[in-house]
Amino acid sequence: MRPDGRGELDSLYFDYPHFAPAVRPGGDEAVEVAIIGAGPVGLVAALTLARHGVRCVVIERKDTFNDGSRAICIARQSFHILERLGAVQPFLDKSLGWTKGRSFFRGRQILEFEMPHSANEKFLPMYNLEQQYIEQFLWLAAQASPLIEIRWQSELFGVHDEDGAVRCDIRDPAGSYALHAGWLLAADGARSAVRGLRGLALHGENHEGRYVIADVQMKHDYPTIRRALFDPASNLGGTVLVHRQPDDIWRIDYQIESDESAESATREQTVRAKVGAILADIGHTGDWQLEWWSTYTANTLALDDYRDGRVFFVGDSAHIVPIFGVRGLNNGLADGENIGWKLAMVINGQAGEGLLDSYSPERRGATMDVFANATRSTRFMTPPSHGWRMLRDAALSLSLSHAFARPFANPRQMTPYTYRESPLTRADTEPFEGGPAPGAVMANLALSDGGHLSDHLGTGFSVLVLDERPVDVARWQAALAPLDPTITVLAVDAGPDSRSLPIEGLRRLLGLGYGGVYLVRPDMHIAARWQRASPEQVAACLAQLLDRDVEIGS
Repeated sequence: MRPDGRGELDSLYFDYPHFAPAVRPGGDEAVEVAIIGAGPVGLVAALTLARHGVRCVVIERKDTFNDGSRAICIARQSFHILERLGAVQPFLDKSLGWTKGRSFFRGRQILEFEMPHSANEKFLPMYNLEQQYIEQFLWLAAQASPLIEIRWQSELFGVHDEDGAVRCDIRDPAGSYALHAGWLLAADGARSAVRGLRGLALHGENHEGRYVIADVQMKHDYPTIRRALFDPASNLGGTVLVHRQPDDIWRIDYQIESDESAESATREQTVRAKVGAILADIGHTGDWQLEWWSTYTANTLALDDYRDGRVFFVGDSAHIVPIFGVRGLNNGLADGENIGWKLAMVINGQAGEGLLDSYSPERRGATMDVFANATRSTRFMTPPSHGWRMLRDAALSLSLSHAFARPFANPRQMTPYTYRESPLTRADTEPFEGGPAPGAVMANLALSDGGHLSDHLGTGFSVLVLDERPVDVARWQAALAPLDPTITVLAVDAGPDSRSLPIEGLRRLLGLGYGGVYLVRPDMHIAARWQRASPEQVAACLAQLLDRDVEIGS
C-alpha cells in the first residue's frame, strides 16, 4: 500500500520498469526446464542452470518487480551464491553490511550482540537491501545470459504430467499455448499456482503474531544494525524491529495488537500515527516520508515433500517461515541453487536421476531446522499466550540487571544448514581433529595473495588435496574428469607453489594431515573427507553420489 495520491508503483526511491510480454513463436513449445516465478528464488535457479549450461524459460505473471522492501536481509552464504552466479558486485555496491544488533526493553538497552565473523571471511554476516534491488540485480544477470528467457505478463493456468515431461498451459496477451518442459520448478511464492494445480497443501503452525511493515524515508544517523524494541512506549506490550536500508529508507516492523483488525491497522492515518510514535521512541525528530506498508503473520508451514514427480518446489512455494532471524529469502536462495546444479548435472548426462532424490530431504531438512530456530524466536518476539508473555517479560525484566538473561533476546540469526543426513553426505570413517564435517559448508580462509579459498572452488565438484610432496594433478584429473568434466583439483603441497594456498593455515582449518582430501560440492557443501585417499577412491565415492554406474580403474 502507498499513501493517498500516489500510484501503486510510485516510489520515492525506485523506478519500476515495465516489461512487455514476450514475442514468441506461435504454437506449442518444448524446453528443458520451465521456472514459474521471476522473483529472487526463481532467478537464482535460472542463473544456476545457466552456469551449468542449461537453458530455461521463466514464466512471470506480473509486468515488473515486487513492490516494497519485503525481504531485505541477505546472509553471508547467500552472497557466496550470488558470487558463484557472477551477480554479486552490484549487491556489494548497493547494500549495507552489518555485524551487530541491539535489543531494548522499555527504552533501556539490554543486549548488544555480534554475529560470528572473522578475518578469514570474504563477506560480512548480513547485508540490508530492498527486494526491488535484489530482483533488479538478478534480472540484469539473467538478461546477460543467452540461456535464460523471461516471459513477463504470462500466467500459468494448467499443469499436466506427460511421458518424460510436464505440460504447462500458459496464457499471455497474445493467447494461450502449451509449454512442454522436461522439468518444472515452482518458484511462484506463498500463493503458488503450481501448488494449487497439483492439489498440494502446506502444513504446519500458524502463529498469533501479526505485524505491519512500513518503509520510511528519512535522514537518520543511526548505524546499520538490527534494533529490536520490546514493550516500547510507542507500542506497549508489543515489539518493534528497525533496519536501515540504502537510499535513506528505514524498514520498521511493528506488532499489531491482538484485538485490532488488519483493516484498522493498515489505514494510512493509523500507520502514520504509529510510525511517528516509533520514530520519536528512537530519537528521530526530523522530517520523514511514508513510502509503503503491508502486513504479515508469522507462520511455519511447509510441503510434506518438495518434489512431485518432475515438479520441484523452491522458496515460498515449498515453505513459509517467520521473518525473525532473516531466514525466508536466504533459505529460498539456497533452494534455488541446490536444485539448479543437481538438475543441470542430470540434464547434462553427468548424473543419474537418483541425484535429484537428495533435493527434498536436504532442503526440507533445512526448513525444519529453520522452523526450530524461528519458532523459538517467534515465541519470544510474539508470545502466543499469556503464559509465554509472562515468561518473556520476566526474562526481559531480569536482563535489565542480570547478564545471564540477556541472551534470551538474541534473535539467533541464520547459519548455513549442515546436510548431515543427506544421501549425498559420506560420514567420516576415521578420526578428525576439527575441521568442517561432511555436510557442512566448506570453511573459508584468507590467502596470502589477498584472495580466499572460496575463490578457487570450481563450477562443478572440487577436490582439495594436501600433501608434503608435489601432488600428481594429472592423475587426479584423469580419475575424476570422466565423472565431472568441470571438476577442479586444488593441489596444496609443500613445494615451491604452495604460497598461493598456505598449507599450514589449511591444515589447521580443515583438520587434515598430509595426504588428506576434501570433496566439495558445487554449492560449497562438503560431500566427504579422508585423512588419506587415492584418486580412484575419491572417484568411486563421486560415482555413487552422482548415481553413476561406472567402473573405476585401480
